[in-house]
Amino acid sequence: MSNRLPHVTWLRAFEAAARHGSFSSAADELHLTPAAVSQQIRLLEQKIGVTLFRRLPRGVALTDQGQAYAQPIRKAFLEMQNATEGLFDVKRRKSLHVRASISFGTLELAPRLHKFRALHPEIELQLSTTVWSDRMDDSSVDFDIRWGNGDWAESDIHRLGREEAVLACNPEYAVQVNEDIHKASQQDVVLIVGSEVEWARLSEYFELGLSPVQNITRADSTLVALHMLCGGPGMALISDRFLKPYLETGQLVCPFAYRLPIRESYYLVTQSDSNERKELALFRDWMISEFCNPAVSEEPPQDQ
Repeated sequence: MSNRLPHVTWLRAFEAAARHGSFSSAADELHLTPAAVSQQIRLLEQKIGVTLFRRLPRGVALTDQGQAYAQPIRKAFLEMQNATEGLFDVKRRKSLHVRASISFGTLELAPRLHKFRALHPEIELQLSTTVWSDRMDDSSVDFDIRWGNGDWAESDIHRLGREEAVLACNPEYAVQVNEDIHKASQQDVVLIVGSEVEWARLSEYFELGLSPVQNITRADSTLVALHMLCGGPGMALISDRFLKPYLETGQLVCPFAYRLPIRESYYLVTQSDSNERKELALFRDWMISEFCNPAVSEEPPQDQ
């Protein structure tokens, strides 16, 4: 059977001519002359002993057997093309691995990544999350989105705007505390790990004279804290960047007008110079334009 398998160049000429219905158009696609395409098809016909095209005064037309043969040949070439692209083109594509804190990655970055993909479909993205990160401990990670003061060993660090925290709870609990900030600080407080001092800072910043918070429940991330607030009693200081969807759906409310500037922020960190690879620079610039908030002062907040 292998002895009857025609040369692949003859089959390619036949497939192109059958698809275009023209030797000349097939020749243009294959960068050959029409005479070369005609010769290759003639050799194919001699090999299989079948006339595939009727030569007409103006152009060519497939015979019935040619029509039947064209379909599986076209399918075979498509399958070879798909197999080649599927197995090998991915390795040549530009790719980025972005790791983010779970709250930022879930609530802020994931819903917006489609914008970057629309701008740069040639770049393949992988997003992973972590509760806490302060170092590049995975060589496959191109960007780390971290919460902190930006005082890490890496040199390529970009602040993604500044943060303000507001008091949030579900509507039923807001009725229960009845706009009494002192009452809210003494019952069912949800504290986010790493931000335990913020209630004391809130009291000092706005001169509220609050007693130390009581009845504390701790959450290891803002994401967990938000869902704790949605599901039951409690109040938490939450970065306002995360609250919009919860406020729009009415799951949470902000019963007090206090807005506390936060010293920490989210930072975009990479372990190499972002300008070394074009895709790194493109993602860095998009992140800065998408997440930096020009309305918030660039001066660091001062404790009062």
